[in-house]
Amino acid sequence: MSSATFKPVAKSPTDLAEILRIEESLVVPHFTTSDAFDLGLLLQTRLADASKPALISIVAPSGLAAPLSPTRTLFQCSARAGVSPDNEVWVARKAQTVFRFGVSSWYMGQKLKGDEKAFAAKFGLSPTDASKYAIHGGAVPVRGQGRGGTGGCGYCERPVSRRG
Repeated sequence: MSSATFKPVAKSPTDLAEILRIEESLVVPHFTTSDAFDLGLLLQTRLADASKPALISIVAPSGLAAPLSPTRTLFQCSARAGVSPDNEVWVARKAQTVFRFGVSSWYMGQKLKGDEKAFAAKFGLSPTDASKYAIHGGAVPVRGQGRGGTGGCGYCERPVSRRG
């Protein structure tokens, strides 16, 4: 168990302007692979005492121009035992949302009121393409001012199919 003391996590805002204000304020001086590793360790420490299994994943775009191009994993670990392969799929879908739209998966979910059919229709996505994105909270853009550019940081507690 972690010996660090953290403030309780605040309730996520639902107002779109407030979400954007927060996201736009989250710019770090640089975002390198070392920064991603340090951030991942901080998140792992933060989630070590969480009541649910969680996967932490920090990724960067592959650099390929094609939509839905693969990402480069900069850091990934389980915060607690019990993470399943489904968690990796969910966090990858959330990261694709961040990279395509430049906002958090939470923002997209709030914007479309969690309606995945409306999301697919709004962006002209086939069912196959729509399944490559997730509009649920869990992934945020990480923007660097200098070296390293942009990445995405995501987590997934457990597969949605198991949520009750």
